[in-house]
Amino acid sequence: MGYLRLSDLSGKKKAEMERENLEEIGKQIVDAAYQVHKELGPGLLESAYERCLILELLERGLKVERQVKLPVKYKGKLIEEGYRLDILVENEIIIELKAVEIILPVHIAQLISYLKLSDKRLGYVINFNVELIKNGIHRKVNKL
Repeated sequence: MGYLRLSDLSGKKKAEMERENLEEIGKQIVDAAYQVHKELGPGLLESAYERCLILELLERGLKVERQVKLPVKYKGKLIEEGYRLDILVENEIIIELKAVEIILPVHIAQLISYLKLSDKRLGYVINFNVELIKNGIHRKVNKL
């Protein structure tokens, strides 16, 4: 599946197309999580879900990076091991994976911090340790 490259557009139209593009990729992420959960169910380690979700996303033609190290600026200095994103899709959407009994507010806060620090616009916390995957997907927006 090919996605529109936004460098060819300008102004308001570019922003609108970028938003639509991110929304479409977000739908693909949610569907991919559904497929992985349908196949594996709850109860596995986070690392197993990570590898399967990456495979599912790659099969959809998306650019996917795992365990992406991003530095943090602190008092004007870059701290290289600032944080690590579980999955980064199309260099724009952060996916933070969990395999826990319940998503806590700190998990959502973690994603929000990652979005702000990386200046990304869209992110998901996906908890695979749920009976129904729709109850494990939490979407957060940063300036979409």
